[in-house]
Amino acid sequence: MDQPVTAPAAPADLDDEARLEAWERRSDIPLTVLSAAFLVVYAVQVLATRPGQPAWTALEAVLWLTWAVFVVDYVGRLVCARHRQRFVLANPVDLLIVLAPFFRFLRLLRLIAAVSVLTRVLRDDFRGRVGGYLIVTVSLVSFVAALGVFEAERDAPESSITTFGDALWWVLTTITTVGYGDRYPVTTEGRLVAAALMLAGIAVLGTVTAAIATWFLERVGDEQRAAQPTPADWTAVLTELRTLRNRVEELEATTPSERSPGR
Repeated sequence: MDQPVTAPAAPADLDDEARLEAWERRSDIPLTVLSAAFLVVYAVQVLATRPGQPAWTALEAVLWLTWAVFVVDYVGRLVCARHRQRFVLANPVDLLIVLAPFFRFLRLLRLIAAVSVLTRVLRDDFRGRVGGYLIVTVSLVSFVAALGVFEAERDAPESSITTFGDALWWVLTTITTVGYGDRYPVTTEGRLVAAALMLAGIAVLGTVTAAIATWFLERVGDEQRAAQPTPADWTAVLTELRTLRNRVEELEATTPSERSPGR
């Protein structure tokens, strides 16, 4: 007897990936809002309080609670992912945030998702999207790096970064790879922030270079495509050839009496 035909089962990978995408869709907006609140709390703690003060302790507790939420989110996404090793390798920044609270401010990069609506008003091409995200990312990373290095350096002996203005100037010269050398970190924490910022500066230059190169390649490709004959051009040529052939056939079919004398 013939075996009944059954529909193939859906691959488990698709189900697991759907679970991961559903988790991320549900958590994206709350975590973006939480990241914004985290940035505000961190800025207030660095700029308006000092370690040991009651306000500093309260704000530190809020930051630790926020970090705990980020840990829960990471663990939840890890559980939903079928290929967990691949997930870990694909999200190294999130892993650093979970394992090293010092790097927790990198989670604020999720704020880029919050400005995606603003980037829609930019020109709907590759340069417009890259430009919008680049401005937001550089501004966010620069501000957070300034907060981080200022917190690490302001009370250090022989520090040249003693005000938030000094920190902003140092960030500007570092991320642009100018490096005047008039301001530099002397603490381990400050140097870790500097290393991350230097890598960010290289990434920014690479992104800008790649965007410009892509734009030129697109322009050259458009010009080459415009110079090539289109199907409509070939159709017009074939039509003209048919017309000429018909004219020749008409001339060859004329009677001798219709031709001019002189043979």
